[in-house]
Amino acid sequence: MATTEIITFGCRLNSYESEVMRLHAVSAGLQDAVIFNTCAVTAEAERQARQSIRKLRRERPTTKIIVTGCAAQIAPAKFADMPEVDHVIGNDVKMHTETFRTLSNRIHINDIQEIHESASHLVHGFEGKWRAFVQVQNGCDHRCTFCIIPYGRGPSRSVPIGVIAEQVRELVAQGYNEIAFTGVDITGYGADLPGQPTLGQMIRRVLALVPKLPQLRLSSIDPVEVDEDLWPLIANEPRLMPHLHLSMQAGDDMVLKRMKRRHTVADLFAFCDRARQLRPGITFGADIIAGFPTETDEMFANTLQLVEQLDITWLHVFPYSARTGTPAAKMPQVRGEIRKQRAAKLREVGVRAVARHLDQLVGQTLNVLVEQKGVGRTATYAEIIIPETAPVGTIVSVKTTDHDGVRLVSKWAA
Repeated sequence: MATTEIITFGCRLNSYESEVMRLHAVSAGLQDAVIFNTCAVTAEAERQARQSIRKLRRERPTTKIIVTGCAAQIAPAKFADMPEVDHVIGNDVKMHTETFRTLSNRIHINDIQEIHESASHLVHGFEGKWRAFVQVQNGCDHRCTFCIIPYGRGPSRSVPIGVIAEQVRELVAQGYNEIAFTGVDITGYGADLPGQPTLGQMIRRVLALVPKLPQLRLSSIDPVEVDEDLWPLIANEPRLMPHLHLSMQAGDDMVLKRMKRRHTVADLFAFCDRARQLRPGITFGADIIAGFPTETDEMFANTLQLVEQLDITWLHVFPYSARTGTPAAKMPQVRGEIRKQRAAKLREVGVRAVARHLDQLVGQTLNVLVEQKGVGRTATYAEIIIPETAPVGTIVSVKTTDHDGVRLVSKWAA
């Protein structure tokens, strides 16, 4: 009989949770089913999920379709009303084997705001991937005016350090050479745990407990929540990759205030300056929203300028998407075509930033994680073409010779 498939949308946390569901589905004996793990960050993400559901039903009329994830948690009726869908389950419900043994109700959704513990799940591997993701935190206590995710994920809750170390140790034993710590607000880690350990303290402890882990990467961080214990690791820990992705969102103080962000433009400058002083060569990524409500041409110009001044390399750009139930959806909206134009301008800046970074790497000998045959990823997150004989999942040393504006080109190091 056909096994259960998982189709994942959205963030790294969803990727991790999809692997947990894969294990639960096997344990429960679920057969001939497809689980859609949805994202609610933008309306486009929801549209893609619905389109994918309809396409699958046309192709496989008898397969059981289960929908979960943030979009399903926030608006379960929207998916339950689709004739293609058999079951809709919530973000906490999907993390239990029993759910997949007793699928009976069409909708099984709990109040996510009442969930106060992050259940631990031991994942042994990630299908088709050579970088593993480990959930260290879930949920968010902040209420940025544009963001619907706290309503899909619930309050911030952290995974105990010992559980994280056990998961990392297992994945390293399975041959994973790079692990990424993921969550909704990982810089808020530990506030709900006994003793309130910080993200930096947790990372230091896990690296000590799992000395065989070669490379650790962090998912998106809030620059003003970074604790003092993380800075020495940024400066001195070679296993922590020199690549930080910032939840930046905008580069204008009025827009940041209306977003209800906790940082200012000055905070962003201070963070990047300190990180570069401690770790020369470090690169930054950033999430940026283009066309946030009330954003004027001048405000957008400030964001564009800041991205260039901070030399942000890896831009993750979203045209603003109004999410029903958020304060920003009620603010004066920027026209859709202007949002798209501003997003395009930001992406153009991003293309130039990547090319500049690749210029700096040409001629260097680098350690590279092999992600697929002939393609790898540097410590600073640059994609690189490598000799095809490099075994997938290993870390190899290569000499960079050129780049095409998007990827580096290399040969075996002498």
